[in-house]
Amino acid sequence: MKKLLAMLLAVMLILSCAAMAEVNPDDVEDTMTSADGVYELAFVTDVGQLKDKSFNQGTWNGVKAYAAANGLSYKYYQPANADQATDDDRYDAMKAAVDGGAKVVVCAGFMQGTALTKAAIENPDTSFVFIDGWPLTAEDGTVLTNVAPIAFKEEQSGYLAGYAVVKEGFTKVGFMGGGGGTNAACNRYGYGYAQGISAAAKELGVEVELKYTWQYGASFAASPELEAMAKGWYETGTEIIFSCGGSIFSSITSAASANDAYVVGVDVDQSYESETVLTSALKGITAAANWAITKYYDGTWDEIGGVPISLGANDDAVGLPVDTWALENFSVEDYEALMAALKDGSLVVDNADMPADAVTGAGLENVTIIYE
Repeated sequence: MKKLLAMLLAVMLILSCAAMAEVNPDDVEDTMTSADGVYELAFVTDVGQLKDKSFNQGTWNGVKAYAAANGLSYKYYQPANADQATDDDRYDAMKAAVDGGAKVVVCAGFMQGTALTKAAIENPDTSFVFIDGWPLTAEDGTVLTNVAPIAFKEEQSGYLAGYAVVKEGFTKVGFMGGGGGTNAACNRYGYGYAQGISAAAKELGVEVELKYTWQYGASFAASPELEAMAKGWYETGTEIIFSCGGSIFSSITSAASANDAYVVGVDVDQSYESETVLTSALKGITAAANWAITKYYDGTWDEIGGVPISLGANDDAVGLPVDTWALENFSVEDYEALMAALKDGSLVVDNADMPADAVTGAGLENVTIIYE
């Protein structure tokens, strides 16, 4: 049954990608004016800016692409107080979306959980998509079937990135995460990244130094402090840093530019945003948002409402970007072989729900982890 579900998910995601190929999200305006004042599709952002060149922007692209392709009105809502937004701020944004006539509200990020539970209970006729989420329940334990929770196997994508950079020849690498260590998605990216680094280092017979931190990244916001820390790493030998946390990307790429160094992007292909990006650890947030909205309009919402969904390699929902491949010592063919191993189960990446600093005690070989 699980294998059948995975096959169906993969097919639906491929169809969603094909539909989006007809509409370039970059050609769709972020704001539109509805003639009747009703906005049928809504997006509630995570912390950070809508155009964060990462998680928010990637999810929003799926929403507005669906709207544009189907002639629907759409609107985004940003909770008040930016990166200091509270659950009340998030709830208010969801309520504004529902009051604005939204039939489907897409909510991005794990921080939405508490507010979304309240909004979903109060608005049972509205469908909510919870990206990076989990099944939500009412006080009596009843699963809220008007919430579709979609998560990803970020550890697989992180593994691919870590493996690739070591195969490329880097032996001093870094990881800077957002969420202060409480974001399960970033944890999985980082944990997979460390495993991929270890596997490639062991195969090559080299030792790798991995600097690992959540410091200054708790709010996912760019900051002078984070940029100074990244510059310090680069200046003392770190060659490439995995930037895992939305808008912290601009701080890390700025530091990389100043030191002729490299960055691994996250969630979407970020090579378009900075020449310092060598590759990106992807997850299919754009296609997943589009696919979930499709389930509402084609009458099959009950297949995802309240159902825990975790998309990975077998769903073509994680990976590295091939169209902008810049790696020279690790080829696309090498990458495709590694992806095939993930899909057939001969390569298994540990996905334990680990605390942020778990990589320091994970027993990884050929890698020295410096946790800062």
